[in-house]
Amino acid sequence: MTTSAPTFRHALGHFATGVTVVTVEYQPGKIHGMTANSFTSVSLHPPLILICVDHRALMLPFLHEQKRFGVSVLKSHQRAISEFFAQPGLYDDPDDHLKLRYRRSPTGIPTLDDTLAQLSCTVAGHHLSGDHTIFVGEVESAHVAEGHPLLFYRGRYHHRALK
Repeated sequence: MTTSAPTFRHALGHFATGVTVVTVEYQPGKIHGMTANSFTSVSLHPPLILICVDHRALMLPFLHEQKRFGVSVLKSHQRAISEFFAQPGLYDDPDDHLKLRYRRSPTGIPTLDDTLAQLSCTVAGHHLSGDHTIFVGEVESAHVAEGHPLLFYRGRYHHRALK
C-alpha cells in the first residue's frame, strides 16, 4: 500500500525544522535564493551538509553550473525573507524589497548577512531521487551569530521553541 502525497506531506509537517535560504551567484553580481527546510548535516569529517532541490526550481541549473552555494539559517524575525525566497520562479531583486545585505566567504560565495548562521559550500556530489536532486555540499567556511531560529512546523512559522 502506498501513502498518498497529502498524507505523506501532513506526516512530514510534524517534524519541526529550521528555515534556510540557499544562495548562488549565477552571474557576476547576480544572486538567486531559494527557501529550503530540506537541509541537514551529513558528516563532521569532512564537514558535509545536504540540501534537496525540486526539479522544477530555478535553483537547480544554477547549482549544476556553479557548483558553489551558500546556506543562511534564518533568525526568528526573518519570516519575510523566507516567504520572499519561497516564491517559485522569482528572479526579482530582493534587495529592492527587503534591503538585504550579503556576506561573502573568503572564496566569494554569497550568504545572507545578519542571519543565525552562514555556511559556504562547494558541491561534493548530487543524486537524483524522486522529484528532487539531493546536493551534498562540503562546507568550506561557517559563521555563527547570536539569536533565535525561525522554525517551521505543521505548515506554519514559529518564532520560539514549541511547547
